[in-house]
Amino acid sequence: MITGSVVSSLQGEPRSTHDIDMVVAIQSSKAQDQKIHFNHLPELLSGAATMCLFPADGAMSKMMSNIATFRFYEELNDFFAKGKRKATIPVYFRGNPTVKDIIESIGVPHTEVDLILVNSKSVNFSYHLKNGDRVSVYPVFESLDISNVTHLRAKPLRQPKYILDVHLGKLAKYLRMLGFDTRYKNNYHDSQIVSIAGNEKRIILTRDIGILKIKKVTCGYWIRSQNPKKQLQEVIGHFDLYSSIKPFHRCMDCNGIIKKVKKESIHDNMEEKTKKYYNEFYRCKSCGKIYWQGSHYDRMKKFIEDLKGMDSA
Repeated sequence: MITGSVVSSLQGEPRSTHDIDMVVAIQSSKAQDQKIHFNHLPELLSGAATMCLFPADGAMSKMMSNIATFRFYEELNDFFAKGKRKATIPVYFRGNPTVKDIIESIGVPHTEVDLILVNSKSVNFSYHLKNGDRVSVYPVFESLDISNVTHLRAKPLRQPKYILDVHLGKLAKYLRMLGFDTRYKNNYHDSQIVSIAGNEKRIILTRDIGILKIKKVTCGYWIRSQNPKKQLQEVIGHFDLYSSIKPFHRCMDCNGIIKKVKKESIHDNMEEKTKKYYNEFYRCKSCGKIYWQGSHYDRMKKFIEDLKGMDSA
């Protein structure tokens, strides 16, 4: 059983798993929660399962008895540095690590993967790697029919609900504006996000790759962009949500449903100018916030129309 994970560079300084050709990743019960210098690695080889990623002529490769090659496709390459994308990755290993262990050690969360082919045959995450295996890893398919192979997750949620991490507050508002059920609080802990996602069948949207590697997480997506509007475009495109957009249906503050109300029923809650110039009002059933079609409405409507237009672009 693999109980630890260590990442060290051949030069002795810890580096990102993006620098695949210069990284050694060790899975060993003796190395849990430590960063080990290269000259200390041999003493760890008696551990449970060991693997390393580096050039074929690396000194450490001679200490490993098995080799497998990995190739990642399409947007899974976003997890690698530009110079390492769409390349065959040699993985040297001892023991019998699962394909999931190695994929995540390389840096790709399991939630981003929907199909794994080993020697052209589909397998699940529990497959144990063998010497000489050729592994192809594919992202979630939205339009291609791959119903006859082994999917690694349940069918896509056609009425998706989301929960966002603490870094995505603006994206949460945008998603609610478009009518999507979106849970968000700026003080959620990772454990809360994972629990809520599991209990309520929600998809986790996050900028933190680590949370997507938690075993209990089944549906999640790593947001690539740091710009909120581009993040929204990314989510709508990735999950193919264009036809599901239902604007001005949810409260942007609390995610509650908003309903049209009579002007008289909220007369005391409005400023005089608002009462004078507007006659159509909506109120959130959960928090009571009142909405009307002011100047901000026209800007938001234009933004939504431009977003929908991308579907046919």
